[in-house]
Amino acid sequence: MATISVCMIVKNEQNVLKRCLDSLKGLWEELIIVDTGSTDNTKNIARQYTDKIYDFQWVNDFSAARNFAFSLCTQQYIYSVDADEVLDEQNRQKFLLLKQNILPEIEIVQMYYVNHNNENSVYNFQKELRPKLFKRLREFDWIDPIHERIRLEPIIYDSDIEILHMPEGEHTNRDLKILIDLAQQKKPFSDMLFKMYARELFKAGTQQQLLQSKPFFVSAFEDNTIGEKRQICQIILSKAALAENDIHSFLKHSISQKAEGITSEICCLLGQYFYNQKEFLESISWYQYALDCMPCMDIHCCGDTALLGIALCFEAIGDMEQYQTYKQLADNWTPPEQAQ
Repeated sequence: MATISVCMIVKNEQNVLKRCLDSLKGLWEELIIVDTGSTDNTKNIARQYTDKIYDFQWVNDFSAARNFAFSLCTQQYIYSVDADEVLDEQNRQKFLLLKQNILPEIEIVQMYYVNHNNENSVYNFQKELRPKLFKRLREFDWIDPIHERIRLEPIIYDSDIEILHMPEGEHTNRDLKILIDLAQQKKPFSDMLFKMYARELFKAGTQQQLLQSKPFFVSAFEDNTIGEKRQICQIILSKAALAENDIHSFLKHSISQKAEGITSEICCLLGQYFYNQKEFLESISWYQYALDCMPCMDIHCCGDTALLGIALCFEAIGDMEQYQTYKQLADNWTPPEQAQ
């Protein structure tokens, strides 16, 4: 049987920490909790479960905090947990079975991360596989009978364990503040972080946050002549221009994307623009186009966002029958259950 260190970083999690830890009963040999500055009852709750509680000065860097937490673990595997995650009994039993039978060569186990309430979420799917269980010490193996080499790729197992993500509130504003600060400091962004920054701005950013972020995306736009990164920049800069009522910049960034393959996000922004101009038939055509285009960041733009836009146009025209039809379609639309 594998031994497990459950490893958490926390801050002001008094409302959810007990729920999380109770759902993990029987899974760990060691519980490591790293607190990054709680001012509520979080640490007192943690003491009911472990004496391995450590303080870490928050430096706006989740990786730094997690690296510190991982360095404290001593068991064979590390299970990385957030306080707003929950394992129901069925999935706790699956985890116990995995613990009893995991093959020693497995280095990473992925589990399904399930958004319990997808409303206002920046994620595109109700569930997606994420790496959650990690072998603490890696063993290096030589492979190939001739021209032998060290195996570099980790051995990953995709389990069917589902972790419920049940936050008390959205973290988007907190995350955006960190991302904007990193961008203003000109810190390097991985492709994944760049896309997440743009997605959070597009789906949840305020006008002020959009404008704060413009220089970052202008620079990235000028550095990328083709590809997804350029598309992402066009989307963000189009939305920022529309918010400022800078029509020249809006048309420059939105219409220019059509030559490269227009995205459903741009179609929805054009639909919104023509709706604001009270050109409702033109607006409908762009929202309908959005339904047939591929999204770059926000899957809702080829679903309920576009359908609701069409409904509101018909409402403005006075066609209440069509309004009800599209409003119902929008209300009943759901994102794909999981990433493919």
